[in-house]
Amino acid sequence: MADLPETRTRAEYVGSAPGCWQLYTELLAREYSDIRYAPAHQLTVDTYMVQHPGDEARRSAQSVAIHLVGLCLMLERERTPAELPGLRKRVVERHETFPWLTPPPSVGELTIVDILAAASPEEHRLVVERWAASAWGAWSAHHEQVRAWADEVSD
Repeated sequence: MADLPETRTRAEYVGSAPGCWQLYTELLAREYSDIRYAPAHQLTVDTYMVQHPGDEARRSAQSVAIHLVGLCLMLERERTPAELPGLRKRVVERHETFPWLTPPPSVGELTIVDILAAASPEEHRLVVERWAASAWGAWSAHHEQVRAWADEVSD
């Protein structure tokens, strides 16, 4: 991977290097500071988190499960970003814990570096959509389980 800055720490349950986490926070700052980037925000969060699953622990397992459900709901069920917080909350309320989903050998073809290279809000949205689809596809071994969780809240 490219030389990454090493100046910020990450959330302890996220399996990213500090430099990668810093790039993520820069990407979030872009999305929060310009409304034209907002349509991609939920996919950004879900994709980054499933690409950095962390270690086999309760919080990491919950994070991966909830963010994979988010990708499923948006990419396959055409749910909107505005619906996701409530749907995620309902999934968490139905499950005290989530099983650890073993991460795939590759978590997708694109990375946060590709997203940060986007030159416009429209390009950003398109690249985030490709990034999300790539990450979702990488977790295909767990799609059946994730779809079952999504089914619980897709009424």
